[in-house]
Amino acid sequence: MHKYSGNVIITKSVEFAVRIAKLYRYLTEQKHEYVMSKQLLRAGTSIGANAFEAVDGQSKADFISKMNIALKEANETMYWLTVHHRADILSDSEFESINKDAVEIKKILTSIVKNSKETNNF
Repeated sequence: MHKYSGNVIITKSVEFAVRIAKLYRYLTEQKHEYVMSKQLLRAGTSIGANAFEAVDGQSKADFISKMNIALKEANETMYWLTVHHRADILSDSEFESINKDAVEIKKILTSIVKNSKETNNF
């Protein structure tokens, strides 16, 4: 069994990164928006990368640090999604669909960080 199998944040962040990559392609090819969408791509795909690194953290402190970075990237992703929406680059339905996933990931990451800080388990 792969060590990432069944890990909710890993699964959700990879699925989210794929959605972000597809959204980036749509934004650049259909909407011809390149600068802000590149920021969205970077932040949205970084969530999972940091979660992956956290799983292999050298210590509990490293785990918490990497998960905190993933949480910050989730916040930044939500910011860029909001900007795209308010600038009428993303429609209401496009925004609501992907932002819902971002909010869910943020909640999971917040819980992981909080619980990791409160417990001595690693």
